Amino acid sequence: MAQTRGNGLVQWLVAAMLIISMLGSAKAVVLCDIDSGRLSLCYAAVTGKHPPKPKKECCEVIKDANLPCLCKYKSILPSVGINPINALVLPSKCGLKTPPECKVI
Repeated sequence: MAQTRGNGLVQWLVAAMLIISMLGSAKAVVLCDIDSGRLSLCYAAVTGKHPPKPKKECCEVIKDANLPCLCKYKSILPSVGINPINALVLPSKCGLKTPPECKVI
């Protein structure tokens, strides 16, 4: 049970860091091999019911990321305004193989 609480706390801390970095009011941090400030380049492609196709800059971010690491945080995506389904199909939209951790259920 302690590990579950620890995992939940880590996820909420990461969510808070992502929100702050997307709002631009804090220094970016490195998360899963990418600068969290660069995640905003993909925000349009992962929000809303019918998001636009990801831009080249977004796909460059995704290509640099440690996708299995990022996918560990999929449960917190709604708390930062990200549609999980849009986020989990983003690698394939960028021409990458989607890791098993990122598969849409």
